[in-house]
Amino acid sequence: AYNIHVNGVLHCRVRYSQLLGLHEQLRKEYGANVVPAFPPKKIFTLTAAEVEQRREQLEKYMQAVRQDPTLGGSETFNSFLRKAQQETQQIPTEEVVLEVLLSNGQKVKVTILTSDQTEDVLEAVASKLDLPDDLVGYFSLFLVRQTKDGAFSFVRKLQEFELPYVSVTSLHNPEFQIILRKSYWDSAYDDDVMEHRVGLNLLYAQTVSDIEHGWILVNKEQHRQLKSLQEKISKKEFIRLAQTLKYYGYLKFDPCVTDFPEKGCHVVVSAGNNELNFQVRLPNEQIKEGSFKVTRMRCWRVTSSVPMNNGPSGSSPGKSEVKLELAFEYLMSKDRLQWVTITSPQAIMLSICLQSMVDELMVKKSGGSIRKMFRRRVNGALRRSDSQQAVKSPPLLDSPDASWEPMAKLSSKLTSVSLRGISHSSSANDVGANDFHGNYAFEGIGDEDL
Repeated sequence: AYNIHVNGVLHCRVRYSQLLGLHEQLRKEYGANVVPAFPPKKIFTLTAAEVEQRREQLEKYMQAVRQDPTLGGSETFNSFLRKAQQETQQIPTEEVVLEVLLSNGQKVKVTILTSDQTEDVLEAVASKLDLPDDLVGYFSLFLVRQTKDGAFSFVRKLQEFELPYVSVTSLHNPEFQIILRKSYWDSAYDDDVMEHRVGLNLLYAQTVSDIEHGWILVNKEQHRQLKSLQEKISKKEFIRLAQTLKYYGYLKFDPCVTDFPEKGCHVVVSAGNNELNFQVRLPNEQIKEGSFKVTRMRCWRVTSSVPMNNGPSGSSPGKSEVKLELAFEYLMSKDRLQWVTITSPQAIMLSICLQSMVDELMVKKSGGSIRKMFRRRVNGALRRSDSQQAVKSPPLLDSPDASWEPMAKLSSKLTSVSLRGISHSSSANDVGANDFHGNYAFEGIGDEDL
């Protein structure tokens, strides 16, 4: 059996025979010339070296399928992962009530099946709220961890290859919850959402929450104006004023560590307005702020390092603490690129935010609109368009045998998340070009921009 990890979390366990069945189904649907080669069967019992060789071959196979736009986005592939997730967690298909949080703390209870995928649950929540079909694509479900002060630490955006009920219940921790939030970055799209009463209420609740938790900066005069608009229940005017405030529409991350401007600096990172904003505390306790535009990031990658020897001998290798890093190569000036690294448990979520900003920029550049960023399946359920395929991270394979735990795991180079298990933290120069996620929205700088 093999473990499949998604976004750094165990998603499911599968056997060779199950993966072979998936391969044969894909060949049947798409043809042998489209589907990558599958590791062959062996007649005799595999040696330890052969077991590891097969694991590597299967991982490469899964990555190749995942990065193919046709195969990776197919219902066959995604339903395989969903079914395997349900079987691994041993949760039978039955009707349940799932609580989904709104930004104001209100809970929406929806009756779903444990086997309902992310988009089905999103539609059920939208239906319960009376949110129109053409606005559903503006919102997404996120897995969050509630902090002691009532704020939320974002773990990941739920994807179509997982079952939200299974994902949240398998964590066995009431701190983890599912929340509904807007999933776009450009505040110009707020106008679309505010056209409908329910969309306006959701956006208003999220804006109020972000201000209360200090995500949006407000001075005394602005606070007075906002309070007055709240008392008048002038929700649109409240949002219009909030749009002019610093960090409106940003997602704030937990405090972490960066190597910019020098190694070991403590930083609070926020994502929004097509940039990563840094509030850095320097060693002399001075606070400095700066922003890194997405369009000036040539590429980025996420690495995970698992210490080979962590703790006393004989301790479980599965208990090793995984360190996640997001590194991006940034165009500091016309002819100078520099790597900037953020060490954070939320590195994958940061990477997904970067990719979704790029996706939105590319759709806008091509003259498209966010309304067209999703389409309907034959059965009528909602599904995201291919333009958002890159937002999803591919699965990673490893053997559940504890002795293989520290082994290197590498994901597809063409997706937003690239994970690599390494025995120690490495510099950008130590990782091959195949680990990088290229940025199609990257722009050079002319003399007039400097």
